[in-house]
Amino acid sequence: MKRESFVDHVQIYFRSGNGGRGHVSFRKEKFVPEGGPDGGDGGNGGDIILKGDSQLWTLLDLRYRKHISAENGGPGGKSKKSGKAGKSEIVPVPLGIVAKNMETGDVLGEITTQDEELLLVPGGRGGKGNWRFRSATNQTPEYAQEGIPGTELTAILELKLLADVGLVGFPNAGKSTLLSVLTAAKPKIADYPFTTLVPNLGIVKYRDFRSFVMADIPGIIEGAAEGRGLGIRFLRHIERNSILLFMIPADTNDHLQEYQTLLGELEKYNPELLLKERIIVISKSDILDQELRDAIPKFHDKRANKFISSITGEGLEKLKDEIWSSLNSRD
Repeated sequence: MKRESFVDHVQIYFRSGNGGRGHVSFRKEKFVPEGGPDGGDGGNGGDIILKGDSQLWTLLDLRYRKHISAENGGPGGKSKKSGKAGKSEIVPVPLGIVAKNMETGDVLGEITTQDEELLLVPGGRGGKGNWRFRSATNQTPEYAQEGIPGTELTAILELKLLADVGLVGFPNAGKSTLLSVLTAAKPKIADYPFTTLVPNLGIVKYRDFRSFVMADIPGIIEGAAEGRGLGIRFLRHIERNSILLFMIPADTNDHLQEYQTLLGELEKYNPELLLKERIIVISKSDILDQELRDAIPKFHDKRANKFISSITGEGLEKLKDEIWSSLNSRD
C-alpha cells in the first residue's frame, strides 16, 4: 500500500442533530369549541455513531471529512403527531480504532470487532408538545418545549492495527522480506533504512486451513519513543499485537545490545508492552557459517538461538509452529 493511502490519525469535528421543537395546538371538533391540547413531541436529533468494518484498515476515507453532522429532528405536529427523528450519521471505521476527546485527551471508546458500534455523540432529545403539559389545574397549556440542541465534539481517531504477531526490529532487519515470504503481502523492500514507511498486514497460512495475522511495523531506532526517526507514529500499532517477534539481523555488531535497545524503546513508550509474549530470532542467517552462529550470545539461558532466513526458508516452518503454539496456549 502506498504511503499516502495509509492514514492512522485524523481529527474531525462532529455535531449531532438538534431535537425538534414540541408543537402547540388544540383539538378542533364540531360542537367542541374548546378542545384539549394535542400538540405532538418533536423528533430526536440524529446520533453520531462509529461502526467497525473489517474491510477497512486505514482512515483514508475520513482524511478529508473535517466536519460530520447528523440530521436535526423534525417539529411535532397536530393530533399528537411526533416529529420525524433525525437521521443518525453512521461512520464506518477500521477495527482497532480509539476515539479521544481532542480537548481533554479522554478516551471515549474503541472498536475492535466487526459491526461493533460506539455512540460517539448522542443527538438532542425532541421537545414535548403541549398535550404533555395538561393537568387538572391547566387543561389548556399554551406552551411546548424547545428541542435540546445537539452536541459538538472535536475528536481524534487513532488506529492501532489488530494483528496476532507484530514484527519488531531496526530498519533493515528483514521484517518486510519475512512478511512477503510468509504471506501474500507485497511491501516495498530495498537495502536502505526506512524502506517501510507504513505498517503492512498479511495473513500467514498455517496447517489444516488455519491462519494468523502478521504486521510489519516500520523500523524502530534508538530514540524512537522521543520522536526520532519515524518517532512514535507507529509504536502504538504494537500495543494491539498479541505476540512480538523481535528480529535481530545476523550482520549486526552487537546482537544482545540491539535487542536491549529495542526493549528499552518499547518500555519508554509503554511499559506494558514488555508483558507481551516475545519470540526472538536471528534473521538473515544464510550469511552465517557455523562458527559465526556459535559466536552469537544466547538470548535465553540453555536455549539455542533461533536462526531464520527468508531467502533459503531456514527455520520458517518451525517459527510458524512456535507462533501458533504461543497464540493458542495463552489463557
